[in-house]
Amino acid sequence: MGHSAFAAASRRFSALKFSALAAASLFSLVQAAAAAEERDAPKGAAVTVLKAAKSCFDDTVEVSGLVLARDETAVRPDRPGLKVAEVLVDPGDTVKAGQNLARLTAPDGGSSMIQAPVAGTIATSSATIGAFASGRGEALFTIIARNEYDLAGLVPSAEIGKVAANQSARLHIVGAGDFDGSIRRVAPTIEPNSQLGQAFIGINSDQRLLINSFGRAVIKIGQSCGIAVPLTAVLYDPAGTVVQVVKQQRVETKVVEVGLMAGGQVEIRSGLNEGDVVVARAGALLREGDPVRPIMAGAEAAAK
Repeated sequence: MGHSAFAAASRRFSALKFSALAAASLFSLVQAAAAAEERDAPKGAAVTVLKAAKSCFDDTVEVSGLVLARDETAVRPDRPGLKVAEVLVDPGDTVKAGQNLARLTAPDGGSSMIQAPVAGTIATSSATIGAFASGRGEALFTIIARNEYDLAGLVPSAEIGKVAANQSARLHIVGAGDFDGSIRRVAPTIEPNSQLGQAFIGINSDQRLLINSFGRAVIKIGQSCGIAVPLTAVLYDPAGTVVQVVKQQRVETKVVEVGLMAGGQVEIRSGLNEGDVVVARAGALLREGDPVRPIMAGAEAAAK
């Protein structure tokens, strides 16, 4: 074999040797990457998670009570000795200010009309034809002035100090529906036996209500804004109130202080930060340090 042929053969052998080494190195790199991917692959149970976010909660007091007329006006004649000759309205009728309610006659002859001093609804009537009408006796009529109503709500003594005039309220009156309202005044005394006070809640409505109807009210006494999580994310154990969070695909347990609750959410006053990844439905099966495969709640819903 000549020198040039030998040199060419040597070069071909070196190239083949390099290719084999390169292939072996590439195979080793692929194996190492696969092993690293297997090591880093999520392990453990799949858990639904969400990020702790800011929210505001209304601080409320719930009361119940009866619907009352805010102001009842009694209607009587201005002089004695008159008889009822004609009755022009009945209980439940709506009247205007100045409207004739009844015709009265005097013993010496002549008649006069008794009129509504204020607009509203006739609540009661004692007027019967032939009966005497007196300026000091039973009223001929009582009028729910201006058709304005209050809910006289009963408030436990432990919470009466939180209730004050002008606080807003949402009311439900049995048989009538839901209404907005606000505290007009708070009674200055507590009933000694029941230890209940009274808050008079003005009902914002043009609708006629029935006196003594039962109602409930939720009074807004304040608002608190902070971190919120679902109630299902909170656990109670010997360490206190805890929330499970996921960091680097492992479970960590955080002791938290809870506050107000509303709509399935609970306020977290301390122990969590905005953006923390929280286990949406915490459970005793998850323990500190357990590996998990977190799935964001929104992503889970989209996958379905």
